[in-house]
Amino acid sequence: MILEEAKKVIRIEAEALLALADAINGAFAEAVELILATRGRVVVTGMGKSGLIGQKIASTMASTGTPAFFLHPAEGIHGDLGMIMKGDVVIAISNSGETEEVIRILPVIKRLGASLVAMTGNPASTLARAGDIFLDISVKEEACPLGLAPTASTTATLAMGDALAVALLLQRGFRAEDFALFHPGGALGKKLILRVEDLMHSAEALPLVSLATPMREALFEITSKRFGVTGVVDEAGRLLGVITDGDLRRALEKGKDIMHLAAADLMTRNPKRIGCTELAAKALQRMEEFSITSLFVFEEEGGEKPVGIIHLHDLLKAGIA
Repeated sequence: MILEEAKKVIRIEAEALLALADAINGAFAEAVELILATRGRVVVTGMGKSGLIGQKIASTMASTGTPAFFLHPAEGIHGDLGMIMKGDVVIAISNSGETEEVIRILPVIKRLGASLVAMTGNPASTLARAGDIFLDISVKEEACPLGLAPTASTTATLAMGDALAVALLLQRGFRAEDFALFHPGGALGKKLILRVEDLMHSAEALPLVSLATPMREALFEITSKRFGVTGVVDEAGRLLGVITDGDLRRALEKGKDIMHLAAADLMTRNPKRIGCTELAAKALQRMEEFSITSLFVFEEEGGEKPVGIIHLHDLLKAGIA
């Protein structure tokens, strides 16, 4: 019984969304064009459950390139309407279209010179008639068996808001990099913002030896710099190879007397590398691809003189991995 009731709720809300998709018309395109054309902000307002959905709509728009914020209508009639400026677009949400607090601020919205997009389920309502553009969010039935709690109607409202935000995103040519700028604290933001140069070690921290460096000194460089690797450069400072902990272990397993060798004798040529302006996420991808834990960094991908080194631990600490 419980599972059947749950499935019924999902079906009712799914049917409401499908009906909403079929009902999308030219008014939706007009709303998108109106918002794109404005030099102001999008102000979303709504009371109760509609207000909670409105907050999410405003947040989604703000994070996808459309400046937007939520205005509580009850606070609005007590002074917060001063947040609205001429040229703004107000999206007012009310399923009935007759919510008192929303209706009371409509005349002021007009007087302030803002455009009004009415999002309601009642085409004959005060809100619908007041709007410059009317977006129909009506549903056949609520999922609540009492027909009282907003369920399918709030789902439809949320979907309409998402549709607006995504349509605006596409029209603006909004990119993943732009999205990351508004989410610098999240995992996605870090992957799309942090670059290799932000995390690399350079100058004195860079482990480097020359071709002729005795392995005793090369070993000290590896251990003292704590990256498990050292680069091997020629007289001009060009990176020719690397020596890793693994190279040392394999040489010892073969019975080589490494203390009588020079760095050039043990180095692995043509080491993997990365440009300093590449995304840190790309460094992680390259490390995983070649099963290595560090990359020497260059001013550009095809560079010859290393300017830094980035280690897997740097990526882990930054939350990239």
